[in-house]
Amino acid sequence: MKIQFLGASGTVTGSRYLLSHGETKILLDCGLFQGFKNLRLKNRDPFPVDLEKLDAVILTHAHIDHSGYVPLLVKNGYRGPIYTTPPTVDLCEIMLPDSGFLQEEEARFANLRGFSKHHPALPLYTMSDAKESLKYFKAVPWGAVTQVSKGGLGTFEFQFFPAGHLLGAASVRVKTEGGSIIFSGDLGRSNDPMVRDPEIPNAADELVVESTYGNRKHPDRDPQEELREIITRTIQRKGIVLIPSFAVGRAQLILYYVHRLKEAGQIPRDLPVYLNSPMAAEANKAFAAHMDELKISEAELNSLWKSVRVVGTPEESKALNARTEPAVIIAASGMATGGRVLHHLKSIAPDPKNTILFVGFQAGGTRGDLMVRGAEQVKIHGQYWPIRAELVNLETFSAHADADGILKWISALKRKPKRVIVTHGEPEAADALRHRIEEELGLRALVPEHGQEFHLH
Repeated sequence: MKIQFLGASGTVTGSRYLLSHGETKILLDCGLFQGFKNLRLKNRDPFPVDLEKLDAVILTHAHIDHSGYVPLLVKNGYRGPIYTTPPTVDLCEIMLPDSGFLQEEEARFANLRGFSKHHPALPLYTMSDAKESLKYFKAVPWGAVTQVSKGGLGTFEFQFFPAGHLLGAASVRVKTEGGSIIFSGDLGRSNDPMVRDPEIPNAADELVVESTYGNRKHPDRDPQEELREIITRTIQRKGIVLIPSFAVGRAQLILYYVHRLKEAGQIPRDLPVYLNSPMAAEANKAFAAHMDELKISEAELNSLWKSVRVVGTPEESKALNARTEPAVIIAASGMATGGRVLHHLKSIAPDPKNTILFVGFQAGGTRGDLMVRGAEQVKIHGQYWPIRAELVNLETFSAHADADGILKWISALKRKPKRVIVTHGEPEAADALRHRIEEELGLRALVPEHGQEFHLH
């Protein structure tokens, strides 16, 4: 069995791992590159594998850096199965068409305003392309053993195990007659109040583990209390709290905490809370359909959604930009790379009475990353906008396990892997985690380069 790293190596985005055994080839994760321009350009590179020879795609979860390249893969000729968990199928039915729509909108806006270097600007894929790709998705139950084979010329077996992090997110154990390997996927935190905790897969010979927070430890603070403090001081300034958020998972978690603060009387019960993401509203249906995977009850979920005003139309979204009274606005995207949050930033960022609150990891090169690093202005739609609002980055809201959490998860594996391959992290984070794995766990560890290929033991 061989593995080639086609993404998420040297960066925290674009997860794509090619596994080969005999004549059989499978792609584990199929994500878009995000962040720095040199990474985003990789999305337009020819795919380095003959798609007619690719036998299956396996997705760990629905986030775009793990699933967002699927529509382009199908657009370019892939016709094989795309295996993932039942909740991830439901979420991809929401997220992938939305990704296509956003790309169409950004291309249309760039052509209208003339700020693209490409004439005309074109999307990677459209909403129609994304919907077409959904025909190839196949749901696989948790723990079920599924085979992928090319006429007996190399057979893979794989199983999904809960990874926490997001509804439906999985770790994957892949096995051949010659050995086995576990892919952690994105590991969640054991104290997430909504999504169930990561589980420990069966033993494997090798391990590929993420390292998003490989050089950090999450602050030991109550995220609900931190959120209360931020909202309270912004209200006292008569300002607006704008929260760029991933529409699926993070938005629901924020709404959960805001709802609890209102119920406890710790923030005004009549404080308007707007969810400006039709996709996040649609995601509620997926959460409601998989209550057995959540820690909260259906009654709590329904109560949460009754306390928020969902912004549906573009006209309603534009009207929010004229608002001057205190409010909480949650809008995608979480790294401020696109979506409706960009229009809100143009009206909210220049005013010092407002607050911009980031609640998740910001990949290098994104607007979110620039802002949390202290940029005084950011470029949006071809124009620079000043950042005068208070800016806060709360890592207590992260959906990823920190370095200690990752090490604890590795230590709990039923048998020590012969080698640990550290991926899905910025270079400093990946190397820091590699070092701790070697020093504290006594395991051989390495960080692969983009395009590098290994034989698995």
